[in-house]
Amino acid sequence: MNYCSSCGGRLELRVPPGDSRERHVCTRCGEIHYQNPKLVTGCIPEYEDGRLLLCRRAIEPRYGLWTLPAGFMENGESCQEGAARETWEEAKARVEILQLYTTFNLPHIDQVYLLFRGRLADARFAPGEESLEVALFREEEIPWDELAFAVVRETLRLYFEDRRQGRFVPRVGDILRDPHSPGRFYMNLMDDKGRGFN
Repeated sequence: MNYCSSCGGRLELRVPPGDSRERHVCTRCGEIHYQNPKLVTGCIPEYEDGRLLLCRRAIEPRYGLWTLPAGFMENGESCQEGAARETWEEAKARVEILQLYTTFNLPHIDQVYLLFRGRLADARFAPGEESLEVALFREEEIPWDELAFAVVRETLRLYFEDRRQGRFVPRVGDILRDPHSPGRFYMNLMDDKGRGFN
């Protein structure tokens, strides 16, 4: 950031009074410009026969790879509304949002993912503008080597493990960049009782 969105003045990095972090502060009007993580919301659309709906991306990043319908939240909507909206926009599918399933922090890109389990209203779906195609998959049909994001891969892995156990456990985790191997990531996970596991 270089200029203030309020008055057009130049910004400088400094620690404002009462704060402990450097922020972009306008040298003209004093406006503090906070930069906070972006919230991404989406869902795992479940069909009545146990298949899940995935979308093949028509946009970058990760063009042509498969993902769950998800995207940035909009102002004025809840996380659940955002998950249902993203499912409609990307897959033209109507979904009933059931429960928050995974929450993943991605501090290296300043994002937090909130992925919900969702029940498809019916088998009607079609690619939205951001999807090349959409399809229902059984577990053994999931294109594991063609999944776009670690968040999606880990959420699906946990989902199928939980389905075999007969219960879905909400989880919170971090997807962290490996400092010793650029381009590689590792995960820290916690279950609904705050116990860590991997």
